[in-house]
Amino acid sequence: MAAIAARILGSNSRTALRRWCRSSYSSTSAAVAQVESTEVKDYADYRRSLYGQITHKAVLVDAVGTLVLPSQPMAQIYRTIGEKYGVEYSEDEILFRYRRAYGQPWGKSRLRYVNDGKPFWQYIVSYSTGCSDPQYFEELYNYYMTDKAWHLNDPGAEEVFRALRKSGVKLAVVSNFDTRLRPLLRALNCDTWFDAVAVSAEVAAEKPNPTIFLKACELLDVKPEDAVHIGDDRRNDIWGARDAGCDAWLWGSDVHSFKEVAQRIGVQV
Repeated sequence: MAAIAARILGSNSRTALRRWCRSSYSSTSAAVAQVESTEVKDYADYRRSLYGQITHKAVLVDAVGTLVLPSQPMAQIYRTIGEKYGVEYSEDEILFRYRRAYGQPWGKSRLRYVNDGKPFWQYIVSYSTGCSDPQYFEELYNYYMTDKAWHLNDPGAEEVFRALRKSGVKLAVVSNFDTRLRPLLRALNCDTWFDAVAVSAEVAAEKPNPTIFLKACELLDVKPEDAVHIGDDRRNDIWGARDAGCDAWLWGSDVHSFKEVAQRIGVQV
């Protein structure tokens, strides 16, 4: 419709029309942002009317993608460590094969990560790289338990978590991971930030199964409705947490830092 109108009106009018469209789009975007901001404020006010100044008694935090990030691309590490074991696939090939293997149903168990998760990861590594050397697998497996493999996503996390706990807010990690998660948190010097860790390999339930969120709440001794979960995966983190009765905020959309999480809860850092 705008294009037809522009042709009818001529070149000068087309320029004016484009300006009007850009202005209209900007105005609409600003209006939507204002509505979203108002909704967030209204919701925060509603929670405070029910629970007081601090709107949640507990914060549940996803691990990979929210609390921690890989320090190098997975395919690069698989290739670099694998060269001395005869791995010849390119990084692109490894990434393609990894995604294909990871997306397949894991037939040996309804859970991918059982205890140390080694059977699952042996399959993933072998399929991704074409290398079944047990020494290669062990070196790669142990690498992902160190602070070389991971780093904290938010440099200000420690200050925020200490402020939250000082205010009486309990903290837990909720993660689809194997038993390497606890030593990894120790290696990153962040294990003491949390009151509890609910890891799927120990709970025998993987997100989005509500069971793992309920277990985290049980460990913290809080009701699900008193907890908010922060994670970067809409299906696993947001839908799963809400199915358990928790509040949930999407990392990178609803919140972009742990300081923002604290502020929304009502704790100043």
